[in-house]
Amino acid sequence: MTLKILQFGTTGQLATELLRQAPDHEVALTALGRADADLADPAACARKVMEARPDLVVIAAAYTAVDLAETEQALARAVNAGSPGAIAQAADAVAAAVVNISTDYVFDGAGGAPYAEDAATNPLNTYGATKLEGEAAVAAANARSLNIRTSWVVSPHGKNFVKTMLRVAAAGNPLKVVDDQSGRPTSAADLAGFILSQAPRLAAAKAGDPAFGVVHFANAGEVTWRDFAVEIFRQALGDQAPEVGGQKTADYKTPATRPLRATMDLGKLQQVYGVTPRPWQDALAEIVAALKA
Repeated sequence: MTLKILQFGTTGQLATELLRQAPDHEVALTALGRADADLADPAACARKVMEARPDLVVIAAAYTAVDLAETEQALARAVNAGSPGAIAQAADAVAAAVVNISTDYVFDGAGGAPYAEDAATNPLNTYGATKLEGEAAVAAANARSLNIRTSWVVSPHGKNFVKTMLRVAAAGNPLKVVDDQSGRPTSAADLAGFILSQAPRLAAAKAGDPAFGVVHFANAGEVTWRDFAVEIFRQALGDQAPEVGGQKTADYKTPATRPLRATMDLGKLQQVYGVTPRPWQDALAEIVAALKA
């Protein structure tokens, strides 16, 4: 029997990859864009779930403008917490499981990294705070829910660090990148593949199954933003790679405070799901090849 998935989001990196890969799985995926269901309107989103009566709901859209969230707190909270909670509640009413995407920014990066799923949270900015509120709302509304925390998402699609670096390099301007923030890059393709591979289990599992709860997903390996940029240029530009200078977070003022090391532990991925993510360098090579093509 084909699994019915209702997806919120159509244009983001993860949403794009889920749509691209869905035909390779035994799923019927219906994706809703903002015109179909605006996450600023929780009640409207809940109605879409009640109408569709899916087996699984994937919330692959969010308010992700980290700095702008500091001045648009109400909107960020509605999109990242209000709607996920309402969607999860509606999903519970129609016996559907839920996957919600969260972030490493729920951690303050002040110590103890890599952070396990049960580590103490302490977001430093509005974006992280609203995503953490969304996790709590989803978990409270639906016992058959999975909050996936991810980090530094990149792909050939949309806006992301890889594409930004290549664009800046092409302009020929001097490059300085923060070198005291570290974390794990995540291939949107790998995250989408994980979600789709787990969809049958999540849709069939009863509350209490270890597949539900919180899990961290990212590619293997840890890197600073500067060294990530260096590797992007090495793979994409070879001998033409520009020099990349370092810069401290304290010298690069932004409205939102970022954690210095919010690196997540990935042990639960192997223990519960039998998944061992590939190194981020391998995932990057695939992205670079796609961009060149």
